[in-house]
Amino acid sequence: MKTEVLQINSPTECAAALARAAAVLKKGGLVVFPTETVYGIGGIATSAEAAHAIYEAKGRPSDNPLIVHIANPREAEQYAVTNDTYYRLAAQFMPGPLTIILPKRNTVPDAVTGGLPTVALRVPAHPVAAALIRAVGEGIAAPSANLSGRPSPTTAAHVIGDLSGRVDMIIDGGECEVGLESTIISLDGDVATLLRPGAITADALACVCAEVKIASAVTELPGENERPLSPGMKYRHYAPRAALTLLNGAETEVTTYLKSLVGNKAVGILCYDEEIPLLQGAATLFPIGSRTDLETQAKRLFSLLREADNHPDCTMLFAHLPPREGLGLALYNRLIRAAAHTIQNV
Repeated sequence: MKTEVLQINSPTECAAALARAAAVLKKGGLVVFPTETVYGIGGIATSAEAAHAIYEAKGRPSDNPLIVHIANPREAEQYAVTNDTYYRLAAQFMPGPLTIILPKRNTVPDAVTGGLPTVALRVPAHPVAAALIRAVGEGIAAPSANLSGRPSPTTAAHVIGDLSGRVDMIIDGGECEVGLESTIISLDGDVATLLRPGAITADALACVCAEVKIASAVTELPGENERPLSPGMKYRHYAPRAALTLLNGAETEVTTYLKSLVGNKAVGILCYDEEIPLLQGAATLFPIGSRTDLETQAKRLFSLLREADNHPDCTMLFAHLPPREGLGLALYNRLIRAAAHTIQNV
């Protein structure tokens, strides 16, 4: 199919363009739109046909659930059975990069939820995403707008490279602010289970919930037959074409090891900004941010993985193994999946 690309930076100034995008969705088409986290490939949330089209466009396994994006927290009532904890979390974190899994209502097709009796819901903070949902008048089911397994897209250019010719329309709303997909939790009363870490950290959630548990799949390799309860839990995700190895050890030992790689043109290094003077040479450097600036590292990660893909000589990638605290847990989660859990102790 021919994919139309629209640039929409201001919903109020581009109301006619948003109306066109909404019309495409209402007719069963697929529209890629920006959120504060990553770009999403969207279809009407109550349409099984739209969900199947999303899976086909991405090459995504159909048991991997989709997230339903809504315009405000109260709209969850149309799609899910809510509870008091949901509304306390919504008051604190919505709109924003938090997805909450709840028991689904019959309005949501099984194709959207991967056959699960639950549905994942979030209220995006990006003004273009919010305006598009309002223009459609109902929820939009949308996973990340990349080919399945590839790094998630944080710019429209990333989307065009993956999905041009596979979707009806791409809305270019600029670079995404956060750069990592939303935090995903499930609720059991007042207890939250963290299924995918993101910008809303476990510590932040603990300020609202009685307890926050962390699913083993966040840091460990899921079992072969384990069913994914949320997007990003089971399959190899975010993967660059080059083989990625994560280095675990004291800062000095990791830096010394990275220095030993300088001179190998096949090597790319996701390095901290402070390491750039120490690692100058034939190895290709992909500066990810300051050692302590986890927000910048999160924003740059997927873009750098795609940049490495475009480098003609880079066949091996090395990166620091992130900490498991705060936002570091989200970086850890994405990188171990990108590396297929390949960790080297140094």
